[in-house]
Amino acid sequence: MRLKLVLLAAAAALLPPAMSHAQSAPAPAAQSPAPKPAAKDAPTAVEGVTIRSDSTAMRTSIDSRSYSVANDLSARTGSIADALRNVPSVEVDVRGNVSLRGDANVTIMIDGKPSNQFSGEGKGDALMAMPADQIERVQVMTNPSAAYRPDGSAGIINLITKKTMKPGTNGTVRFNVDTAGRHNGGVSATRRNGKLALTGDASYRRDTQDARQLIQRETRDTASGQFLPSTQDAAVDNSGGMVNLRGGLDYDLDKQNRLSLELRGRHIAFDTDIDETYSALNAAGAPARAYLRNLSGDMTRDNAAISGDWRRQLKGADHLLTTHLEYEVTDFQRDGDAVTRNTPGATVYERVGLGVDQERANFKLDYSKPLPKDVKLKTGVDFEQSSNDFTNFGASGATAGGLVVDPARTNRYLYDQDVYAAYVTYERPFGDFTVQGGLRAEQVQIGLNDVTHGVKADNDYFKVYPTLHTGYRLSDSQSLSASFSRRVQRPGAQDLHPYRVYIDPYNYRQGNPNLKPQITDSYELGWQYRKGPTTYLATAYFRNARDGVTDVVSDLGNGVFLTTRGNLGKSRSGGLELVANGRLTKTLTYNLSGNAFWNEIDAANLGFTGTRSGTTLSGRANLNWQATPKDFFQANIFSSGKRITPQGYREPFKMLNLGYRRKVNDKLSFVVTAQDAADWFQEVVVTDTPTLHDRTRRSANVRSVFFGFSYAFGGGKSRPEQFDFSAGGPG
Repeated sequence: MRLKLVLLAAAAALLPPAMSHAQSAPAPAAQSPAPKPAAKDAPTAVEGVTIRSDSTAMRTSIDSRSYSVANDLSARTGSIADALRNVPSVEVDVRGNVSLRGDANVTIMIDGKPSNQFSGEGKGDALMAMPADQIERVQVMTNPSAAYRPDGSAGIINLITKKTMKPGTNGTVRFNVDTAGRHNGGVSATRRNGKLALTGDASYRRDTQDARQLIQRETRDTASGQFLPSTQDAAVDNSGGMVNLRGGLDYDLDKQNRLSLELRGRHIAFDTDIDETYSALNAAGAPARAYLRNLSGDMTRDNAAISGDWRRQLKGADHLLTTHLEYEVTDFQRDGDAVTRNTPGATVYERVGLGVDQERANFKLDYSKPLPKDVKLKTGVDFEQSSNDFTNFGASGATAGGLVVDPARTNRYLYDQDVYAAYVTYERPFGDFTVQGGLRAEQVQIGLNDVTHGVKADNDYFKVYPTLHTGYRLSDSQSLSASFSRRVQRPGAQDLHPYRVYIDPYNYRQGNPNLKPQITDSYELGWQYRKGPTTYLATAYFRNARDGVTDVVSDLGNGVFLTTRGNLGKSRSGGLELVANGRLTKTLTYNLSGNAFWNEIDAANLGFTGTRSGTTLSGRANLNWQATPKDFFQANIFSSGKRITPQGYREPFKMLNLGYRRKVNDKLSFVVTAQDAADWFQEVVVTDTPTLHDRTRRSANVRSVFFGFSYAFGGGKSRPEQFDFSAGGPG
C-alpha cells in the first residue's frame, strides 16, 4: 500500500497544478487472463515478456509499450489525433503535429508498416481527418530494436488496427454527429470460412473548422534602433471530408503457409476561406502600411496502396520467414485565389498552387530462428525506393482576368530517396538477465533535381545503427530494463529545396540544400511493477543529438519574413517519466502519467551565443467509472508545459475531454463525448531574438459535443487475442 501511495504521489507531482487532483485511466478492455508468473529460476526473454493490465489494457515489453484505445470514448467519435492525445509520452498540437517526449521527429506506422500519408505536406491534416474507430492499440517505441527503421529521432508510434478472430460473418455499423455540423460513420465487416478470411472497412468523416492565427511582431529598425510593431490576423474557415476504404484477405495454403493481400485508399478534400488583415506602424507610431486579403482555396490528398505478404511457419516454434511487398502513391494538391487590397498601394489579384506526387515501393524479408539455450536470432533486409515530384505555381496581376505567371513563384522540383538496409538481432538469457544486441546497416542514395533552374545534386552515404536492450527480473512483480539506440532524422524533401515558397505577402519559406541528417543517441533506464490490476512504470531517459534540423526565422526587410531550415550544433535532453495504472474501487479505474523534461540547445552556429536550456512538466490523467453494468463514464485531461525552441519558446497548452457510453445490449451502444469541454486548447509560439520579437497564437473550434451509436452484427465466439504484430512485422 505504501508503494502504491508513493508512486501515485510522484506521478501526480509531475502534473501541472490544475491536473494534480485528477486521476483517470482508459477503460477496462476484454483481455485474456493474465499469464501466471514464471518460476523463479525460469529465464526471461526480451521479446517474450508482455505485461497485460486488466484495468488499463496497457502492455509493456522490453522495447515498447502499447495502450488500448478500444474503450477510449474520444477515439470512438474522433480522429487519430484525438486518440493519440490520450496516450502517455505523446503530444498533438492544434495543427495535428505529433511529438514524443518533446521531440517532433516521430515515425508513424500502421500495423508495423510506414506510410506516406503521415509524412510531408498535409500529414497533420491526415491525422486530424482519419477516424480512430478502427484503431485498437497504440504502440509507443522510444528505443526500437535494430529490426525497425532508425528514422525518427524520437522513436516510433505504431497504430495497430482492429482484427477480428470470429468465424462466420461479423461486423459493426457506427455513426456520430456533433453540435457544430460535423459527422462521421462507417461499416466494418469480416467473413471467415475455412482457409479464407475477408475483411473490409468503409468510412466517411465530415469536418468543419473555424481557426484563427494572430501574429504580433516587432522588428528592430536599423535607422532609429526602435522595434516597429505589426499585426497579422487571419480567420480561417475549413470544411470538407474524408473517405476511407480498405479491403483484405488471408488465405492459408496449408498449416505452414499464409498469403495475404490488402488494398486501401483514402481521399481528403477541404475548402478553405481565409480573411486576413495586416497593419504596421513606423518609427513615429503612425500607420506605415496595411492590407486586407481574402483567399479562397481547396486542398485534396489522395492516397492508395496495395500490399502482399507471405508468412511461412518453419519447423519449431518462433521459426518464421515473412515477406512483404508494397506499392503506394500519394497525390497532394493545394490551390487558391487571393485578392489583396493594399494601403497604400494597388489591389493585387493572385493565384497560387502547390502539388506533390509521391510514389513508394517497399520490399521486406524477415527471418527469425530459435537457437539452443533459448537464444533468438532475427535477421532481414528492407529495400525502399521513393520519389517525389513538387510543383509550385504563382501568378499575379492588377485584375482577376489579367494574371501573369510569376517566375519567382513557379517551380518544379524532383526528389528521390532509396534506402537499402539489412539488420540482425541476437538475444540470449542468462538466468533472470536477458540481453539483446542489434545492428542495422543502411545505404542511402538521394537525388535532387530543380528542373526549373537546371540544378542537380546527389548525396550517397552508408551508416550503421547499433541497438542494445537488457532486462532483469527482480521478482514475480518487478523488473528492470536498460536500452540504447542510435537513430536518424533525415531532412525532408522540401527541407533541402532552396526554392523560396510564397506563403503570403509578408511570409516566405525556403529549404536548405546543405542540411545534414540529425543523429541521436538515446539511452533509457526503466523499472516496472505489476501486481494484480496495478502497474507502475518509471523511465529515466537521455538523448544526445547533433545536427538537429530546426526552423530559423529572419527579417528580409519591409516587414517580410523568411523561415528556412538550419542545423543546430548540438542538443541534449532528458527526463523522468512516471506512469501509474490501477483500480481505486470495483467500479473506478485510473491512469496517471507525468513527464519532467529538460532540454539544452546549442545554437551558436545559428548566430546565438552560449546555450539555452529549460525544464518543463507535462502529464495526463484519466478516470473511468463503470456506474452500472450498462453505464460507463470517462474523463481525460492532459497538459503540456512551456518548452524552449532554438529562437524562443512554446507556451503551455491543455485539454479536457468527457464521455459517456450506454450499452443497450451486446450489439447496440450509444455514446456522448465532449471534446475540449473547458475550451482551453490553443497554441502560442514565441520568437525572441535581438532583432525580432514574434508571438503567434493559433486556435481552432475543436470544442464540440458528439452523439453516436454503434451496432454489431453477426456472431461467433472470439478466438484468443493475438500478439500486437499478428498482422505486421518490423518496419
